[in-house]
Amino acid sequence: MWLYGPSHHWFLSPSSSLTSKRQNDEPIQGALAVCGITGILGNADAAIASSMADCLAHRGPDGRGGFEEELRNGSVAFGHSRLSILDLEGSYQPIHSDHGSVLIQNGEIYNYKEIRRKIKNYPWRTSGDSETVLALHNTVSGDFKPNHSDWINKLDGIWGFAIWDQARQELLLCRDPLGVKPLVRALLPDGTLIFASEVKALQEHPEFIATPDIDAIAIRLAYEYPLDMTTLFSGVTQVEPGTIEIWTLDNEGRAVLKSIQRHYKQTRVIADWDHNSGPDWLLSSLRKSVESRMLSDAPIGVVLSGGLDSSLIAALAKDIALESGGVVPECWTVASSEENPDFVAAELVANHLEMNHNTSIIEENAFWNRLPSFIHDGEDLDITVLFWQPLFQQISNSAKVALCGQGADELHGGYPRYKGLEEHSNMVSNRLSLYDFNPSRLELGDGAPWKDSNVHPTHQFKNIQETLDFELERGQLSNFQLRLGDRHGMAQGLEVRVPFLGKQHVLASNSLPGEMLISDSTEKVALRQASSLSNLPESIVGRPKLPAGTATTPDLVSSLIEELTPHAMEWSSEYGSLASILRDQPDMAIGIRLFHSIHFTDDPNVRKSKPLMDLLDDVSAWPA
Repeated sequence: MWLYGPSHHWFLSPSSSLTSKRQNDEPIQGALAVCGITGILGNADAAIASSMADCLAHRGPDGRGGFEEELRNGSVAFGHSRLSILDLEGSYQPIHSDHGSVLIQNGEIYNYKEIRRKIKNYPWRTSGDSETVLALHNTVSGDFKPNHSDWINKLDGIWGFAIWDQARQELLLCRDPLGVKPLVRALLPDGTLIFASEVKALQEHPEFIATPDIDAIAIRLAYEYPLDMTTLFSGVTQVEPGTIEIWTLDNEGRAVLKSIQRHYKQTRVIADWDHNSGPDWLLSSLRKSVESRMLSDAPIGVVLSGGLDSSLIAALAKDIALESGGVVPECWTVASSEENPDFVAAELVANHLEMNHNTSIIEENAFWNRLPSFIHDGEDLDITVLFWQPLFQQISNSAKVALCGQGADELHGGYPRYKGLEEHSNMVSNRLSLYDFNPSRLELGDGAPWKDSNVHPTHQFKNIQETLDFELERGQLSNFQLRLGDRHGMAQGLEVRVPFLGKQHVLASNSLPGEMLISDSTEKVALRQASSLSNLPESIVGRPKLPAGTATTPDLVSSLIEELTPHAMEWSSEYGSLASILRDQPDMAIGIRLFHSIHFTDDPNVRKSKPLMDLLDDVSAWPA
């Protein structure tokens, strides 16, 4: 049903008891607002915004909501789909405030109870986490030039949100500090702004036409992750992590980026490492992150790969559950065989910790059957990390929340390439040399897809700290690892939480000297010292890092690539300036062909269910 206010209307679903509670100004019980969000500013149409939200039903299968307002020079519309995690029957969005603002949020504010206690005079309409964003926004609503970073910095969580500020006639788009939650946008030819949690939702707008960003794809092939705010789709830009964008309409009704404010910047303040107190201090910062991310009224699971990071999360989660009297989370592991080293290590950890362990062997034909939906969900080229899909699918049958070890390698120097930075730099340089890259083509500046044109690796990989800063700031974490967790988790209706990226642990990690990150003999030096204080087997504390994907399903990956490589070499020639890079990376040649087929050839939602070879054989013309 549509509920009418003084100058707007909005939709809530389901409609039953919510209506009476709203009308009687009684609090609606809160919920962590994990979901999909969509919106339009300019020539807005509520039906289109709703269709965009429907496209993200996988992100929020538990409810729908919308909002629309006619403006003097245009209109604004929101769409929202919700996944219930806390207070499962309440707190549907959009949420309105008495100061004339409307919020849609994807994410979770972990310190929302603390914020609510401190804001005493706010007329709360819910009891959940999302409304704390509106309450804090209210603290600057009367300012002539509000400094949004002041109130956003009080949030501890993950988010992508939009606020329509009715009084100022402004749209605020904001992402969390490290980009755990996505938010993308595009400008249509008539100047209308469209935004959403995923690119595929933008494709629901009849005026949006998906085309590839060739430069962004080339850089992604060279570095193995997209850089900056690029999305591989031309004209589609991510809202930068750690920023808030302020949009308004000009006199002709075109959306204009008024300003950008930064509420977070990656800062590294190196401190001396105390071998006596340092490990306990580092472990304590992670423990606090795990504890805050175990807040849920729905079952929680732990992704257990058998590596140090996921094993440490499992150990801490069990300790916290026992101390609080809560339910000990179960663990999940998938692999291509029971003899797989990751599988064996995960079994060892689960048995040692006495945690219930759910295991699954990935079917032999998984890549042939699952790759179309995997590329559709992930909006990327990589085919080797398919294991995320069956893993999250298995977890989602029993839980709505999964704790994951992502972020540890980026914070603690965990990747083997960090031991050979010169070799890694040369590899990226060689790949770039195969592409006619012209930095002058890049669109730079505030709100643009590129931070700067300095993308040559010789400027980036001088030492471990500079390497980590580059990868954190420009895409390894947000554009690859976190995208994998978000897209493939939410595709299964599963919220993936990343304790390593909690505010306190990030600050602690950013103070580590280089020798506590990586040494000649091992990586993640400080984290291993901290892990030795936990209840983990010594063999796991010292276990070296293995590459995800190829380590989990080595036989399945190699078999597929070997069979399709002859075809991939033929396909490469069809990709113009990208051909030379693709010939050196047959897995990426397969990936781009499938990405091309699903996202640029026809309706992605239709094509994702077609057989793999049919998709690879049926593609549209690639732009010259």
